[in-house]
Amino acid sequence: MAVITLNPARSQGVINKNIYGHFSEHLGRCIYQGLFVGENSPIPNENGMRKAAVEALKNIRVPVLRWPGGCFADEYHWEDGIGPKEGRKRMVNTHWGGVVEDNSFGTHEYLELCRQIGCDPYINANVGSGTVREMSEWIEYVNSDGDSTVVRRRWANGRKDAWAVKYWGIGNESWGCGGNMRPEYYADEFRRYQTYCRQYGDKRPFRIACGPNSGDYEWTRVLMERAGRFMDGLSLHYYTVCGDTWQQKGSATRFTAEEFYKTLVKAAHMDELITRHDAIMTHYDPAHRVGLIVDEWGCWYDVEPGTNPGFLYQQNTMRDALVAALTLNIFNRHCDRVVMANLAQTVNVLQSVLLTEGDRIVLTPTYHVFDLYKAHQDAREIDCYVDAGNTGAGDWQLPQITASASEKDGVTTVTLANLSADRAETVTLRGVAAKAAQGRVLTGKMDQYNDFDASPLAIQPLTGIQVEKDAVTITLPPCAVAELTLQ
Repeated sequence: MAVITLNPARSQGVINKNIYGHFSEHLGRCIYQGLFVGENSPIPNENGMRKAAVEALKNIRVPVLRWPGGCFADEYHWEDGIGPKEGRKRMVNTHWGGVVEDNSFGTHEYLELCRQIGCDPYINANVGSGTVREMSEWIEYVNSDGDSTVVRRRWANGRKDAWAVKYWGIGNESWGCGGNMRPEYYADEFRRYQTYCRQYGDKRPFRIACGPNSGDYEWTRVLMERAGRFMDGLSLHYYTVCGDTWQQKGSATRFTAEEFYKTLVKAAHMDELITRHDAIMTHYDPAHRVGLIVDEWGCWYDVEPGTNPGFLYQQNTMRDALVAALTLNIFNRHCDRVVMANLAQTVNVLQSVLLTEGDRIVLTPTYHVFDLYKAHQDAREIDCYVDAGNTGAGDWQLPQITASASEKDGVTTVTLANLSADRAETVTLRGVAAKAAQGRVLTGKMDQYNDFDASPLAIQPLTGIQVEKDAVTITLPPCAVAELTLQ
C-alpha cells in the first residue's frame, strides 16, 4: 500500500497556469493541416483555424502557446508573414523536411488562433539569423498604438488595436541550432537584444533568455552571472529519449517492459535538472524573481514508419500519458521557480495532444492527462509526501506512485499516477479531512493508443473511493493517471 500525506500548512506557492502551456512550431503538420487549414478548406474552420482543434484546446484550458519555434524561430523573418497572402515570401524550411513554407500562417493568424483558444501568446524572436532592429520592429508592430510607419503597416493589414503580447523569447537554442553560440557570447547578445524589447502601453514585456540544454549547468551559471538582472525568465529544454542515441530513439508504440520503465526513469530526471538549475539561479537570484521556463519538454521517439523523417510525427501511448503525469507533478512541486512550461508539440509532432488526418482528429492519452490536471492552474500548491515502493525492470527502478496536490476555492485536487505496467496499488491519502471525494481516471495497457480507426483510451469515473474521518483510500489500476477532488 502507498500512503500520500498532504500538509496544507506547507506550500511552494501558486501553481502558475502557464505550466500547462503548449508549443506550436512550423514543423511537419503542426501548423499546416493541424491547427491551420485555411479559410477555403472544406474542414470546418473559423478564419482558417480548425474548429475541432480549437475546441479541444479550449477544453483543457491551454493558457499559453509558444510560436513560431523552435529551431524554425531563428530562420523566421516576421515581415515575410504579413500582408496579402498571395504576396508573401516563399521559403524552404531547411530545418524540418525541406518543404516549402508559403508564410500563409503569420503573425496575424497566430494571434487570431490565440484569441480563439483564449490563451496568451508567447513569441520567440529571431536572434540566430535576425537583427535587433527586426525584433524591435516586430514588437512595435504587435504592441504599439503609436502613429508610426511600422504600426501603420499593421493598420493596413486589417488590425487597428495592438495585441499587447507579454511573453517574448530572445532566441532559441542559441547553444545549437540558434547559432552555436558560447554562453558568454549569447549573454552579451541577450543583453543587447532585450534592451530593444521595448514596453508599449501598460504591459511590460516578459523577457525570456535562452537557457540551457538539459544538464548544461555552466550555461545557466554564465547567463545568470552576466545577464540575470536583465531577464524575467530563463528557458530549459529537456526531451525524454528512450533510445541510446539520437539516431535510434526507439519506437513510439513497440517497446519492451524494460524500455517502458527506462523511459519513465529518464522522464523523472526532470526533477534533478530543475533542482540543480534552481540552485544556480538562486545563488544569483535569491528572491526567485527570474522564472524557469521549461518551454520544450516531452518524449521523442523515431518517426512513424512511412512518414517524412523531418516531420517528427509519432504516436502517443499510455507510456506517454505517464510521462506527462510524472513531469507535471514535478513542475507543480517546483512552482516556486517553474512559472511556465510548453509541451512539444501541440498537434502531429512529438508528444502531441492532438493528431489530425484530413477532417478527422484524435485526442491522445497525453491530452487526457492535461484534462485531468487542469484544476491545478493558478491553485495553491500543497506539500505532498509520497511513501511508496518501487516499480521497474532491471536497473530501471523508480517509485510506483507519483503525485502532486493543490487547493483552490476550498477544493483540494490531487493528481497521481501508478507507474507500474501491470500491478494495481491501494493508495491512502492522509492530512486533509474530506467530507466527499470524486475521481476520474485514465488507464490502459502500456502500449495502447488512440488512432483514427479506434480510440479506446478515455477518461472514466474512478470508482470504489472510500472516505473516512481522516483518510481517503482508492485502488489505482496499473498504468493509470487519476484526479481526485476532495471537498
